Amino acid sequence: MLYALCTDCQHKWRLNLDRPLPKGGVGSYVACSSCGAKRAIAHAELPDLFIGHLDCDAFYASIEKRDRPELIDQPVIIGGGHRGVVSTCCYVARKFGVRSAMPAFKARELCPDAVFLPPDMKKYQREGYRVRDMMRALTPDIEPLSIDEAFMDLSTAHDIHGKSPAECLVELQATVRQEVGITVSIGLSYNKFLAKIASDLNKPFGFSIIGAAEAVNFLADKPVRMMWGVGPAMERKLHDDGITTIGQLQERDIHALQGRYGSIGKRLYYFSRGEDNRRVEQSTERKSLSSETTFNEDVAGLDELTAIATRLTARVASDLARKEIAGHTVVLKLKSSDFKIRTRNMRLTYPTLREDVILDTALTLLKKEIDGTKYRLLGVGVTDLFAADQADPVDLFAETAAAIATDNATTEDQKPDPRKSIELPRPTAEQLRESLTRRYRLHKKKIIRQHRFRF
Repeated sequence: MLYALCTDCQHKWRLNLDRPLPKGGVGSYVACSSCGAKRAIAHAELPDLFIGHLDCDAFYASIEKRDRPELIDQPVIIGGGHRGVVSTCCYVARKFGVRSAMPAFKARELCPDAVFLPPDMKKYQREGYRVRDMMRALTPDIEPLSIDEAFMDLSTAHDIHGKSPAECLVELQATVRQEVGITVSIGLSYNKFLAKIASDLNKPFGFSIIGAAEAVNFLADKPVRMMWGVGPAMERKLHDDGITTIGQLQERDIHALQGRYGSIGKRLYYFSRGEDNRRVEQSTERKSLSSETTFNEDVAGLDELTAIATRLTARVASDLARKEIAGHTVVLKLKSSDFKIRTRNMRLTYPTLREDVILDTALTLLKKEIDGTKYRLLGVGVTDLFAADQADPVDLFAETAAAIATDNATTEDQKPDPRKSIELPRPTAEQLRESLTRRYRLHKKKIIRQHRFRF
């Protein structure tokens, strides 16, 4: 017995088949019994899965194509510049081999007819928040990963909306396409690890499902790089040990994996078996904040680098003030003309969000790297983040000296006004949005209910 749901007309029905379905990802696509569309999804666990992952398809490029219809059929690349890297590209450009983070000169070689556009981050953020607001209309349990993707816990969807999580996600996918003018891909499963994998299976505008029954077999022949937390370095280490597929991890003992790879070995053991107990968290802790730029021509002089570092520091300080956070460690990043990266950092006495403190520290680090090397990139940032109210403690000695000087200068006819107005910073739109939509879950146990379609 399979449960089927049309992503076009949202018709739902039960499906009995005596033969396997042709696979379209893990959640199979079938023809709708009502409208005849070919994108109906069918799965035995469809009514019970409740963890969703939404990922906007080629987000930056899709927004630009929406606003410039003449680019619809053309390869569009966002970012690049003269010597930068590709931020993202549309699916037309990807057919030529262009990928995110690829050097611009390489992208031009692969796709010489591509249209390169500078990123408009304010516009992308605005549209990203529109999509996120649509997600919050379904559930407050959202965990953003970036401006264009997020996890959703829809375990209470039936109680709130009278619909299964799958139905809610199908409606969300259609609403984003109609109101925002872009497509999104949806992954639905019983945990975060598999939901994220599912959202990548049928891009663009895909809806894929991974259930508990087929999770282990589905993962068996997949490359280890597909697993969350396995980057290039870890992949090389696993390959050196003869492990190239997730199925090979399934054959290993948990103690052997922990002994060889440390704490990540335990994660690999459970993920390879489709097990992930991480909850969808409403807010994630930011670990760092930075700004960097790639130069059109290599730079070696201290004066030029100082001017660039000053501009980058101003951006960092502005972002810290807007997000109401402070950094305890200042980080300087340099990339030389031969693409070697130098990262230097200095821990401060206390967290700060002051532009002058960050700049002075960054310049102290920068001066030590002026040795005739030509650099193509410079970045300034902070890490070890704290709340803004823990930053830049008041210098009591300086305040006392200033108060004494003020008292000496003040006459009886010119007494200081004891009532001084304090200007409080105005909250940003993002802060208002978060404060109005934040749901507190203290002393509340989450009850996972399983519901079947109503037929």
